[in-house]
Amino acid sequence: MTDPTFPWLTTLVVWPLLGAVVVWLLPAAARRWARHVAVAFSLVELVLAGLALAAFDTGAAGQLQLTEQASWIPAFGVSYALGVTGIGLSLILLSVFLVPLVLLAAWREHPDLTDGEGEGGSRIRTYVALVLVLEAFMVAVFAARDVFLFYVLFEAMLIPVYFMIGLFGGAQRRYAAVKFLIFSLVGGLVMLVGVIALYTQGPGGEEGFLVDSLVGTEMSTWTQRLIFLSFFFAFAIKAPMWPVHTWLPDAAEQAPAGTNVLLVGVLDKVGTFGMLTLCLPLFPEASRWAAPVIIALAVVSILYGAFLAIGQEDLMRLIAYTSVSHFGFIVLGIFAFTSVSIQGSSLYMLTHGLSTGALFLLAGFLVRRWGTARIADYGGLKTVVPVLAGTFLVAGLSALSLPGTAPFVSELLVFVGTFAAHKPAAIVATLGVVLAAIYVLLTYQRIFTGRTREELAPHADLSARERWVVGPLLAAIVVLGLWPAPALDLVREPAAVAQESVGVTDASAEHEVLFGQADAASDDVAATEDGSDK
Repeated sequence: MTDPTFPWLTTLVVWPLLGAVVVWLLPAAARRWARHVAVAFSLVELVLAGLALAAFDTGAAGQLQLTEQASWIPAFGVSYALGVTGIGLSLILLSVFLVPLVLLAAWREHPDLTDGEGEGGSRIRTYVALVLVLEAFMVAVFAARDVFLFYVLFEAMLIPVYFMIGLFGGAQRRYAAVKFLIFSLVGGLVMLVGVIALYTQGPGGEEGFLVDSLVGTEMSTWTQRLIFLSFFFAFAIKAPMWPVHTWLPDAAEQAPAGTNVLLVGVLDKVGTFGMLTLCLPLFPEASRWAAPVIIALAVVSILYGAFLAIGQEDLMRLIAYTSVSHFGFIVLGIFAFTSVSIQGSSLYMLTHGLSTGALFLLAGFLVRRWGTARIADYGGLKTVVPVLAGTFLVAGLSALSLPGTAPFVSELLVFVGTFAAHKPAAIVATLGVVLAAIYVLLTYQRIFTGRTREELAPHADLSARERWVVGPLLAAIVVLGLWPAPALDLVREPAAVAQESVGVTDASAEHEVLFGQADAASDDVAATEDGSDK
């Protein structure tokens, strides 16, 4: 049994930063070892995350654990405060699991990133160092329990991603990187206004930005609603939700496959994670007030993303639009406010990262072999690269939530929980499942079945290294699909806590969300309005 008082979270943040420094300081003669050093640091990080999991009490997953706190900027009430519930820990585990796979996938991902000295060695050193820096930020943002610290990390993550797209992406990489940055900065600046306004409403003091200090803050109804909207707007861009999603397809089309894995598989979860762990407990009345509109936007995202995925010619853009659809399911489950739907959304954040990560990596292997992401340029590859075809099919079937794969469990929970409170929304959202079958199976048919196109030069099937990259992902997808209990144990109690924080029970979910009043909640809201608005 590992020691729960050890600073596991700080260690998980500092270790990849140390790895990035070591990689950057490699002398020119040793830059050929940059990949090896980065992979070694990422594997040690994975072990450390396993030890942190061992120190975590799964039976109390809804409570903050592995907590650390120190005064950072006491004059402004800012603290260095870390802690995780089961949801935050599951996303940290997802992050540290994906990073070594991304680094291994990038071993031959960029033809211009040579292993020798000079510019090539310098470029690969920069790329893997940026991945390690991003890993540290991902761990920190899912553990931050100070709102200002969360905001700083929310913005800091933009820096490595911007360079990973802008320096190592496709022909339009600079346009995609700038568009990603502008959207994210606009959302972040709006959120900053909300962060400052929230602090002015809170108790203040040296711990005035702590989430625990701000929960239950009394403020007028419209003040709470406006601050909620500032947070939600930033999270909706990050998620991404329709109609503020347009940066994602461009970024996914231009970014390297490994960057897409971390961008869509992990970073975008910061948006839904923020909705669940900040918006609901900090702004319960505003969350109930906005829920009908957010549920409608989530359903639109589900259908819009799925329809546009069907019509895509670029494989990377197609996967990006499928993620817009899947994030719609996550948001739908969160704002349905039932314990089952929130469990499903929490689990969906984990399983979507596995499924989409596998799809992006396999798409990257295709592009590296034939130099194009255009679906129409392929055909009949099942006989040329049968292992790649088989693994792509498994990953694709998980994306359409086939029973026996991990996303099926999470999507089923979202549907069951949402149907109990919002039958029309759940019924319309089921069309997303039908559309998912179309875009997945149609894409597989166009790329891998039929007659092999004559102009496609033969290439080797998945190498041993590439099989080590996708093997763990597919194994995790199948294992969690057949035995989801370990993951559900991490998210079940936090989901109940989230539902309780917004003041809704399963019995009253439909009445409260649709009409803005459950018996007890209505009295509380009325009392607040009468006392604060006068």
